[in-house]
Amino acid sequence: MLGSKVPRQKPCRHCKRSASAPPDISTIHYEKFWLYRYCSSVQQRDRQAQKAGQLFSGLLAMNVVFLGCAFISSIIFNHVAITLADVWILLSILKVLCLCWIIYYLLGTSRQPHAVLYRDAHAGPIWIRGSVLLFGSFSILLNVFQIGYSAILIQCKSRVDIVFPSIEILFICTQAFFLWRHSKDCIQVQHNFTRCGLMLTIATNLLLWLLAVTNDTIHTEIESQLREVEQRFAGKAPFSHPYLCNETISCTCPNTTICKVFQKGYILLYPFNTEYCLVCCSVLYVMWKNVGRRISHNHLPHIKHKFKLQGVVFGPLLGATAVIIGICVFIMYQIQATGSTANLQVFVMYYSYYIVLLPLMSVGAVIGTIIHALEKKELDTLKNPTRSLDVILLMGAALGQIGMSYFSIVAIVATDPRDLLNSLILSYSVLLIFQNITQNVFIIDGLHRQPFISPGKEEEMKEEQNHEAYNQRRLSMLELGQEIRKASLSYLHSYSHLNWKRRALREISFFLVLCNIILWVMPTFGAHPVFENGLEKSFYGYSTWFAIVNFGLPLGVFYRMHSVGGLLEVYVTA
Repeated sequence: MLGSKVPRQKPCRHCKRSASAPPDISTIHYEKFWLYRYCSSVQQRDRQAQKAGQLFSGLLAMNVVFLGCAFISSIIFNHVAITLADVWILLSILKVLCLCWIIYYLLGTSRQPHAVLYRDAHAGPIWIRGSVLLFGSFSILLNVFQIGYSAILIQCKSRVDIVFPSIEILFICTQAFFLWRHSKDCIQVQHNFTRCGLMLTIATNLLLWLLAVTNDTIHTEIESQLREVEQRFAGKAPFSHPYLCNETISCTCPNTTICKVFQKGYILLYPFNTEYCLVCCSVLYVMWKNVGRRISHNHLPHIKHKFKLQGVVFGPLLGATAVIIGICVFIMYQIQATGSTANLQVFVMYYSYYIVLLPLMSVGAVIGTIIHALEKKELDTLKNPTRSLDVILLMGAALGQIGMSYFSIVAIVATDPRDLLNSLILSYSVLLIFQNITQNVFIIDGLHRQPFISPGKEEEMKEEQNHEAYNQRRLSMLELGQEIRKASLSYLHSYSHLNWKRRALREISFFLVLCNIILWVMPTFGAHPVFENGLEKSFYGYSTWFAIVNFGLPLGVFYRMHSVGGLLEVYVTA
């Protein structure tokens, strides 16, 4: 009886009685609320699980990095208890664990059904993966030289000096192959285990980089040999360094050609190892962010822009001129500064080249930023972990050169800023800071702009994106053609006004690409006037300035290389 009085049990009577009568609002509200609560709880649990996995893997990496930092710091402040061999053993254990996880990922995780449903088109661009292979190859050669150098001095070297580079070669080869094949993966299975493996690999690369920038044994041995000669003339005791692990100065390279080749080759290739570690960390971080990520296909598909030199003249011309002059300056610097006839003129020539080039780069970056503002294009607000990481790396890597510049400024102002060489170094330091800032603003602004699309590509993208929707609405081909024609006419109208701006952006980007390449080549292959001019070294002391340079110089080299990738992205999207 009570059930017959409730109209909710017989909804069809209401429908028959009045077609316009509103449905039972309470029932629909209850159903919608239950469905919303269920779906939102599922999404919330998924987000919470993702954040929990990221937090746990991040804590794992943090503890590994802190443990490694404690070991590396111990060989600096208490080299008796902790030696360099102990640090190598710890890093070897970490590399073996990373190798086990990478092999498991290659043979197990990535081959599971539905493991890689999505691939991030922005992650792992060709120049980043090419950098991994390039720097990895040089790092392998570096370890070969280190093995040869240690084998010659086996009477005063431990077996760890040979085993550690051997494990390093295996680690570099496996990691490079892994990043080349799977840098774009958005893995959908074994989320937490994959995140922990990626974070462990990132922590290992960070510790390898930290050890590289704080320890350069062969450089220290050469410096110790020079000091021994000086102190023998002065009648003092020989100098010993904590990184030499209490070895005597008698453990020196014999006067043989093969030993000198291994020693010089190690010194020449040393910066590539630090670059390799930083590049791998950046690619691995993007993979970590992409774990469990589901990429929406509702927005416009990613366009693979092709690198073309059409329409650019002044940028390649000015850039090639800067590269040629820079190579000449670099060769003359290497001949004179590394020989026994080093004089003031070689440093004046080197810093004068920078003082001329850096303002041109700064002006170009400022003009490019102004053009970006005049275009009034919409910003690309889609989620892009690769772009976010590019911004962080640009800002972070610039701190290396900016930090060293400020240390140089303080040393010069406190001594004699009116001296010719000191005034050149002061101008160089100030201009370098300004150039880094302006270039970062230009690149970051360009990376966040919507890419330029040609008329034919725009029609193709629009037709591909709306084809399914138009089929559902059963619109005629005439209506589809009219929509495409309207979009093309609108584009042609805007392009006629923005043509000179885009041409200017391409000229500026290409010029900055070539300038950053030559500014990357010079310090990478041995031009280090910040350590060789003697000003800052005498002001701060050998050990302090050695640590500052070994920390800032790899960041500066990485900044130039990473800027080339960002500028190429700005160039091809302009």
